[in-house]
Amino acid sequence: VQLQASGGGRVQAGDSLRLACAASGSNFNPLLMAWFRQTPGREREFVASIGWYTGGTTYEDSVKGRFTISRDNAKNTVSLEMNSLKPGDTAVYYCALRRTGRSSYEVWGQGTLVTVSS
Repeated sequence: VQLQASGGGRVQAGDSLRLACAASGSNFNPLLMAWFRQTPGREREFVASIGWYTGGTTYEDSVKGRFTISRDNAKNTVSLEMNSLKPGDTAVYYCALRRTGRSSYEVWGQGTLVTVSS
């Protein structure tokens, strides 16, 4: 299975942006899909996740109320709607897949850059 992320770009503080991640190939078997982000010199951090079949969501505290994760089971896609963006949201965003029976996110997309200027 492969993940292809898209939708990054450069925006102003307060703007919105929507990221998308499409899964393709065999052996998908999703349990959870998530978005992480990383800035230079820092570890990759969790942003949000969604249960593929339950739809249950989890968010990192700093994005609660501003970001919304969703999925389209028919299209094998997951999206991240980001509103009220702040300069601190600037990062490379990665989508990730945790498959059924696995204890960690083991499949990662290539990353898409989000830059928020003040």
